[in-house]
Amino acid sequence: MAVIVQKYGGSSVADTDKIMNVARRVVQTVQEGHRVVVVVSAQGKTTDSLIEQARAISANPPKRELDMLLATGEQMSIALLAMAIDSLGQPVISLTGAQGGIMTDTQHTKARIREVDGGRICSELAQGQVVIVAGFQGVTNANDITTLGRGGSDTTAVAVAAALQAEVCEIYTDVEGVYSADPRLVSDAVKLDEVDYDEMLELASLGAMVLQPRAVEVASVYGVPIHVRSSFSAERGTMIKEVNVVEREVSVTGVAYDENCAKITLAGIPTDISALHNVFSSLAAEGVNVDMIVQAGTSTPTADLTFTVAREELDTALAVITRIQNDQSWKVVCDEDVAKVSIVGAGMMTNPGVAARMFEALSEEKIPVYVVSTSEIKVSCLVPRSRYQDAVRACHRKFELDLGN
Repeated sequence: MAVIVQKYGGSSVADTDKIMNVARRVVQTVQEGHRVVVVVSAQGKTTDSLIEQARAISANPPKRELDMLLATGEQMSIALLAMAIDSLGQPVISLTGAQGGIMTDTQHTKARIREVDGGRICSELAQGQVVIVAGFQGVTNANDITTLGRGGSDTTAVAVAAALQAEVCEIYTDVEGVYSADPRLVSDAVKLDEVDYDEMLELASLGAMVLQPRAVEVASVYGVPIHVRSSFSAERGTMIKEVNVVEREVSVTGVAYDENCAKITLAGIPTDISALHNVFSSLAAEGVNVDMIVQAGTSTPTADLTFTVAREELDTALAVITRIQNDQSWKVVCDEDVAKVSIVGAGMMTNPGVAARMFEALSEEKIPVYVVSTSEIKVSCLVPRSRYQDAVRACHRKFELDLGN
């Protein structure tokens, strides 16, 4: 019998009725002849509530203890779901991340999975049990609990699927699949039947919240097909897999956006490469991820260097820059009123003029563009935060994404 890994997010197990709905779906999958491993997130806003409680105790709680606290959210979910499945007459066992063999590094609150020891899971499956594994958590070699950061349950599910050589990893959520744009912003956004790993990785990294980027990365490396579908519908969702199409007629697959941006400009910084190294190595040392980077005026002794960071990392980034600036004359200017809008599509590689059409769409709407970055399959523009919704809709129209792929 084939192994299927099913992952259910917090909205799918938010209350008793929804937990029973998940339990029935799991049992139905077993009755169809599959062995099932279920990965579950914490219920609803449980993680946010736990973080709020921690902050009420300490403004800066120790990360190890924060992980101890946050891991309890998933443990509640797996126990409740196991009880629900048992009530339907199906043998079941729940396992914490540690019991499920999820081994991580030691970086508390944003650990990375190093390996999955599937021995316990396989043993329980062989006994006819449904196995429920807590998502979002693992354990170090020193037996300390760790958590994987926001969206970490997706990564848990895909990593378990890879370790078990599962037929598919089904990601159940509150939407019916991956769309050409956020349907909350674009009324004629369409559900995509399938998306290539590379396209999905870009979409996830650029703000599409359906999947965690690390989960897509793991799926791509190990060739795990992902089926994104709704917990509340039997309809087919979107398949994420390797798409073997030599030349694609469709140049753009989807439009993504990210409001979680802040723009920093270092005006008049020396163009000496050592200055750039000092800035970005210092930011990296503090764990600050830098995204879009543009340097203007490279033929002169000084230049304006602009880059973006996540808004929650802005204070850390500014503290780092202040420390390395000392008494140098260059100035620091930051702007939080920005957002990133991106078009993504593997077909860009064989269809020229895609960027020009995006700029045309933004120009027609008189939307300013501050920074541009590109890769083989994406073009991203930093625009005023007040206009990002207009930008998303304009790009969706320009590339006629309402017609589907």
